[in-house]
Amino acid sequence: MLLPKFDFHEPKTMKEACQILAEYGTKARVIAGGTDLMVNMKKKILSPKQLVSISRIPELKKLDTSGDGIRIGACFTVAEIISSDAISKQLSALCEGAKNLGTPLIRNLATIGGNIGSARPAADLPPSLMAYGAQVVLNCLSGERTVSLDKFFLGPGFTAIKPDEILTEIRIPAPNPRSGAGYINIGIRKGQDCNIVNVASFIELDKNGIIQNARIIMGCVGPTPLRAGSAEKILIGQKPGNELFSRAGAAASSESAPIDDIRGSAAYKKDMAGVLTRRTLDIALNEAAHRQ
Repeated sequence: MLLPKFDFHEPKTMKEACQILAEYGTKARVIAGGTDLMVNMKKKILSPKQLVSISRIPELKKLDTSGDGIRIGACFTVAEIISSDAISKQLSALCEGAKNLGTPLIRNLATIGGNIGSARPAADLPPSLMAYGAQVVLNCLSGERTVSLDKFFLGPGFTAIKPDEILTEIRIPAPNPRSGAGYINIGIRKGQDCNIVNVASFIELDKNGIIQNARIIMGCVGPTPLRAGSAEKILIGQKPGNELFSRAGAAASSESAPIDDIRGSAAYKKDMAGVLTRRTLDIALNEAAHRQ
């Protein structure tokens, strides 16, 4: 399939990129790796008249772990996430999600910003990022703003990004020594197929081993990644264990809202949301125990 006609812009600075977006507005689209956008353009789902490549802007490729959190540039690739020692040590669930994303070729091209910005319900990176409490930084000519990922996704393919804004950075609080996270996905097979269900869980223990903070994020079971609030409430203030995690899994399953499609029935997805919640909580607890 042929691509529709478009003008290509390759700014070298954020200011230049923002100026182009301010000029063309909804006629423009930002491109980095292009693994989602190019497919949608070939299928005529999207037909932007202007493409603005941000892959030559140096600050968007940086990883900074020097402060009280982790800052990842929007053009940091999925392959770079996997190969980063800092990310694998501090954000193991994000690394696990990255390993499950597409093929090696796609991982070499796809960026963290693109995987978030495409707002696909089955995307691999958003659940773990949300479980870690991540925020995204959005820039335009008038300045920047920070948005929690909890409020970023508005629906399939829709986000809080305005037409003149660029997603430039992901900020993740540094996990404390008594915390852990887990990520698991279920797909039809390894490779390029979309997930059937994916879940990321995060727990933080106090000095007595009681859960003082928890986040459970389910993908593929709603129009956006869903936070299992009632399951989290079951966990907080309790001693972790199999019975508790089973109750949390049942609550998460009840909160999920999947649909029947070619990848599986809604009933199957609801069941798997509960199963993966229990399993990711086990992984998170094991990591938290070894970090202390």
